[in-house]
Formats: sequence, structure tokens, C-alpha cells
Amino acid sequence: MIDWLQEDHRNPQVELADRILPIAIRRHPRARRLTMRLAPDGEELRVTLPRWGRTRDALVFAQARKDWIEQQLANIPQKLRIEPGAAFPYRGWSLQIDWQEKAHRKPQLKEDRLVLGGPSDGLTGRIRRWLEGEALDHMAHDLAHYCERDGQDIPDLRLSRARKRWGSCTGERDSGRCIRINWRLIMAPDHVRRSVVAHEVAHLTHFDHSPAFHARLDAIYDGDLAEADLWLKQQGRTLYAAFG
Repeated sequence: MIDWLQEDHRNPQVELADRILPIAIRRHPRARRLTMRLAPDGEELRVTLPRWGRTRDALVFAQARKDWIEQQLANIPQKLRIEPGAAFPYRGWSLQIDWQEKAHRKPQLKEDRLVLGGPSDGLTGRIRRWLEGEALDHMAHDLAHYCERDGQDIPDLRLSRARKRWGSCTGERDSGRCIRINWRLIMAPDHVRRSVVAHEVAHLTHFDHSPAFHARLDAIYDGDLAEADLWLKQQGRTLYAAFG
């Protein structure tokens, strides 16, 4: 038997040229075949198996596709350092961190700079909390706008920290509906964030991706959906580069 198959299957992994990558295995009752994808941050390989699938099958599958895995890892944007003088994305443009020892701890937006004080070793947390506050404000405005266009009551809005979904819609009209939007979208261009909010508003009526759903989305979104979808497909991973 091949040596790497003799490893403890309770901790599956694949050995690459310069690292060992953990494999997260999920068995799904509706899966008909084995599928594989890389986590947005590149920290693990995710393999979905049919319910009857074996861990050994996942290991063999990953081993046979190491070249693909290496390429996917190479495509992940390099992690940004959050430190004085560095820059991070905000609403589609670059915002420079202007840390000043005597400045107020609460970040202040000044043109293309984010000015803040406080301990320099706590920048990441303070900036992330500021971004989440900005996300909630802008997304609440987006949600009110698209609900008005669609003739809907405004549901609860919550921020999501999901790793693989930009938005979700849950609940029935009379039992507390809720829309969740990934907070990282505040770093994307406005039209991209707004397209995701409009998408979830359309789901308030159609909990599927039927022609009726797409017709509703086309009617309420006041932008180019194809352009927004393309941005997410090509650039979505970059939103994980600064804050994980």
C-alpha cells in the first residue's frame, strides 16, 4: 500500500511541494459524486463525498490533483498586513491606514485615509469593527432601497462572517424574516455589494433560482448584474486577504 495512505485517516491531509494541507471531509446525503474545492483563505482543502464515500477515496482524489491544488493556492491573493501606512480595500478603492499615536482611538475617514490612534498592536480589531459598522449602515440603506422597489416590508438585517456565501435569506413573512449579508462586501465596489442585497430581497418572494426569481431580481436591481457577478467570481477572494 502507498505510504501516504497509511496515515491516520482521522487527520486527512495532502502533502504539497512546500506545505502540508489539511483535508476537511464532508459527507452529504444528496451528493452523487466526489467534489473538491479550496477554502477561500487557502488553509484547507474541502472534499464533499456521497454518504457512502470513504476517506481513502478523498485522499486518492486529492493526491491525483495536486497540480490543480497548487494552482488554486497560487491564485489566492497574498494576505495583507494591517499596520501603519498599509492600505486595505474599502468600497472598491484603497484606504490607507494613518495611525497617529495621539489621535482618537475610533477610526475617522478622511478622504483616502483612515485616521486612528490607540495601541498600534490593536489596529486589526479596531479597523475590522469599523468596517463592520460601515457594512451595517450601508447595507441597511441598500436593503431599504430594494425592499421599497420590490414592495416588501424590511426584514431583519444581520452581518454574516460566512466563508463561502455572500448572502442568505431565511424565514417566512409572518414568522420573522432575516437577511444576512457578508460584512466583507463593504470592501467591494458599491454596485457589487448592492447586487447581493438585491439578490436576497428577490429571495423574499422566490426561495429558488427559477426564471421567476431572476425576472424579479432584474426588475429591482438598478445596475449591471452580469458585471457584479463577474467581479465576485474574479475578485471575491481578495476580500479575505486583509482580515481573513
